[in-house]
Amino acid sequence: MNEYDFTLKFVIPKDLKTDDLSSQIFAGGCDDAIIGVGVAGRLALNFVRESNNATEAIRSALSDIQKIIPQAKLVEIGPDLVGLSDAGEQLNMSRQYLRKVRDQELEKFPLPVHEGNPSLWHLCHLLEYFRQEKLRDIPECEIELAKAAMTLNYEQQKRRVY
Repeated sequence: MNEYDFTLKFVIPKDLKTDDLSSQIFAGGCDDAIIGVGVAGRLALNFVRESNNATEAIRSALSDIQKIIPQAKLVEIGPDLVGLSDAGEQLNMSRQYLRKVRDQELEKFPLPVHEGNPSLWHLCHLLEYFRQEKLRDIPECEIELAKAAMTLNYEQQKRRVY
């Protein structure tokens, strides 16, 4: 079993009491989550969950939260979309170094999902690039988690479109 560190972000009814919510989440079996409720109507949960694989870890957490807060609507699973600053933190590199690599190896560097200010990439593509092209030691479970988050976010977005 591996430990997977991921974040689930939700929209929740503004009238839900956050004090009650914390105890409900903990009592509902999500004692492996850190709860963030900084903005009314939003809920972020950072999980460190043991599982056989990343997809199973994320799906089990989603299922738990849907049972505890049925009216919660998933916004995003992370880690997935990152700018160069966030990617730098994940890869233990500076944003400036990542920008330099991107500019020097534009043809090989992963394409962004959004090009602008800031440009955004799927983290799994950056992790795979630095593992293969720059021979960085990136644990397989980190790539697995980023791929699972990307895939599950894609499935969620697809449901919103149709």
